Amino acid sequence: MFSKILIANRGEIACRVITTARKMGIATVAVYSDADARAPFVKMADEAVHIGPSPAAESYLVPEKIIAACKQTGAEAVHPGYGFLSERASFVEALDAEGIAFIGPPAGAIAAMGDKIESKKLAKEAGVNVVPGFVGEIEDTDHAVRIANEIGYPVMMKASAGGGGKGMRLAYGEADVREGFESVKREGLNSFGDDRVFIEKFILNPRHIEIQILGDQHGNILYLNERECSIQRRHQKVVEEAPSPFVTPKMRKAMGEQCVALARAVGYYSAGTVELIVSGADPTGESFYFLEMNTRLQVEHPVTEAITGIDLVEQMIRVAAGEKLSMTQDDIGIDGWAIENRVYAEDPYRGFLPSTGRLVHYSPPIPGWSEDEAVAGKPRRGVARGTGSVRIDDGVFEGGEVSMFYDPMIAKLVTWAPTREEAADLQIAALDNFRITGLGHNVDFLSAIMQHPRFRSGELTTGFIAEEYPEGFEGAATSDEVKRILAAICAGNEFTLQSRARTISGQLDGPLPVTSEWLVKLGEDRFEVVLGAGHATVDGVRVEGTCDWQPGMAVAEATGRVGGGEELRLGLVVERQGNRWRVTTRGASHSALVLPLRLARHESLMLEKVPPDLSKLLICPMPGMLVKLHVAEGDAVQPGQPLATVEAMKMENILRAEKEGTIAKINAAEGESLAVDAVILELE
Repeated sequence: MFSKILIANRGEIACRVITTARKMGIATVAVYSDADARAPFVKMADEAVHIGPSPAAESYLVPEKIIAACKQTGAEAVHPGYGFLSERASFVEALDAEGIAFIGPPAGAIAAMGDKIESKKLAKEAGVNVVPGFVGEIEDTDHAVRIANEIGYPVMMKASAGGGGKGMRLAYGEADVREGFESVKREGLNSFGDDRVFIEKFILNPRHIEIQILGDQHGNILYLNERECSIQRRHQKVVEEAPSPFVTPKMRKAMGEQCVALARAVGYYSAGTVELIVSGADPTGESFYFLEMNTRLQVEHPVTEAITGIDLVEQMIRVAAGEKLSMTQDDIGIDGWAIENRVYAEDPYRGFLPSTGRLVHYSPPIPGWSEDEAVAGKPRRGVARGTGSVRIDDGVFEGGEVSMFYDPMIAKLVTWAPTREEAADLQIAALDNFRITGLGHNVDFLSAIMQHPRFRSGELTTGFIAEEYPEGFEGAATSDEVKRILAAICAGNEFTLQSRARTISGQLDGPLPVTSEWLVKLGEDRFEVVLGAGHATVDGVRVEGTCDWQPGMAVAEATGRVGGGEELRLGLVVERQGNRWRVTTRGASHSALVLPLRLARHESLMLEKVPPDLSKLLICPMPGMLVKLHVAEGDAVQPGQPLATVEAMKMENILRAEKEGTIAKINAAEGESLAVDAVILELE
């Protein structure tokens, strides 16, 4: 076994590998860029080596710097994590030349399966179903249009070396191909150094299901069940679960055996994932097709670990050291259900635009795999009452920065429970206990998905988000019962705050009583609240419950029962903003104005500010670089017409005209770095 390994990655996956290495008694070496000098993974490792500036192309993507760090520290092996150099065959060959082990598959398998065009040819030769498409070299946009017309729309254009949702465009017609082909090429070149593109048929009502593979260097290859990864946005996975609510034992066996055969055909060992697209319109489950093989550990690997009890990172290390797998296919079972949500630095209330900046506050739910600690008098916020468990994989810290240079992931929230419904309920409870301020995040959106009737039914496709949120996201639906409970909580918080203020010496003249009668304006709803002992009356309806909020607290827990109904438990993020309360729970953020009832009857006190008209301006919605201007001053434009393309976090975002008009003034130039809310152009 190795005595010291180097992790050629950053963030949460670096922390994840270090955790397992510690458990195995293996020393660890971290490598870091300027941007990551204070990152948690650097502090966790036994040693750390600085490898260059913040851009990945000048640090994490430079093999020579990784190898030099191995020599400097005496690291015997390298774990690549995912992304960066994890699927670069030349890196494996360079390590081998220096006598350094690679904790992953052989270079030949990476080369064979890492190229999407070549991998499809190999899969077809191995007898694996592949999606109809063109797997040769595409000369230019006109050639791409001819190919797409022959295949039949819709088609998917993909960067050959792509991954992680980058370098992909869906085309429903010739215009989409002409508009998107060059963007796919640029994203492929910028992210992966390869601008080759292939085109394939897009399967309608598709489900994205993947099979986890694990093999050793002695010819043993197993499949560790499947993961459902259908809920995606812009082809980037958002929610993953294991097992899949769609896959039957018969399907699982057929898929697994076919994926093992493919892995065996390329001499594969270590952990890997074969991604399949399955037609949701075929109830037999027989219409599944090979998409690609990821020759590395997957971001969503924790859900497989949760239902199998197998530490995939540990197995990768043992396989790299030459050990045989200690289990057989018959040993692989399914215990319960696991769900993973990816908490991203993006703003779902603004079209999911990337959000970079400093984590002013960062407090995730406290993880715990067992309820025993809670029973023993150590309550863990975020852990379900009863059976179930919570796992947090993250690599950020309060006061740290989510940089424009890397992936926008903040954390992965994983829940396990005996059933799918319980695992989803635990997700909702845990998401309520995140506190993230300083940048936009998608916690509310994730909670909304977990509550969505279609998700709960398991009727998923890769179009779930586009179909269920066609006009964007405005917060999860909030029941009348929850609104009444929140009105009572906000009135109670205001009462507590004012009562406390009156006890501070010299602040007020005389012990004036605080009223128990309030008017709460919660969004567009108004409630008259009368506070009592252990209860409140909201618009004449009795609300019983508790809330542990006290001045200075940001996260609280509450229970509520409206009119003798079912008791609800809520996790709350509470903020005081001027004269308002902002309370976030169950996927929605609520702004509440609380006034003494005797004063609130004066309508003048309830006036709202009218926001300025920004409809004539094209505003940059996120920090990024202006890649292309599609118009010039004096051009007439129509609604939906592309105006500018902005690149942020290696993704290109096309900004379109919202209304008809004429370009009056352009305020930015191509290649210019833009701040959020910078005015790109003006219309008249």
